[in-house]
Amino acid sequence: MLKDHVKVMKVFAEAGEVIGRKKLQKMVYIGKKLQLPFYERYDFHFYGPYSEELTLRIEELCNLGFIQEVKENKGGYSQYRYSLTEVGENFLQQNEQDSPKLNGCMKHMNDQNARFLELVSTVMYFEDLEKEEVIEKVFTLKSKQRYTEEEIEEAYKYINQLKNQLQQ
Repeated sequence: MLKDHVKVMKVFAEAGEVIGRKKLQKMVYIGKKLQLPFYERYDFHFYGPYSEELTLRIEELCNLGFIQEVKENKGGYSQYRYSLTEVGENFLQQNEQDSPKLNGCMKHMNDQNARFLELVSTVMYFEDLEKEEVIEKVFTLKSKQRYTEEEIEEAYKYINQLKNQLQQ
C-alpha cells in the first residue's frame, strides 16, 4: 500500500525541506533517469520534464498529513515549501523496506538551484540525441533562460557526478 508514495517521501527524508514545485519535479525526474525506482510518467512542458502523477501524489501526501506544504507569496508569484511531517516520518520508518536507497543524491540535488536542475533535467530528457543536438534543443526550447554552453557543460559534468555517486 502506498509504495510509490513512500518512494516520494524518501526524497524529503533525505533532502530535507524542498523549496519549489519545479525543483521537486526536477529532482524526482533526474532520480528516475538515474535508474532510481520512481515510476511517474513525465512529459516535456514549459519548464522541462513535468509529471502530473507526481503533482497528484504530492497532493495526496499533503492530504494524508505525511508532507507539509507551505505557500509563500513572493510578490507576484507563489512559492511552495515541502517537508516531511512527524506523521510522515513515522509512516516512512514503518515502511522503510519499500523505499529506495538514494545514496545522498536527493540531498545533493536539493543543494542546487531550480534553474540549474531545469537545465540538467532537460539535458537528460534529450539524452538519446547527440550532444550538439541537445545543446541546440536547450538554446531553442530554453531561450528565455539564456543558458550558456558552459552551463550546459556543467550540467553534463553534474549528471556524471550523480551517476558516480549512485555507484558508490
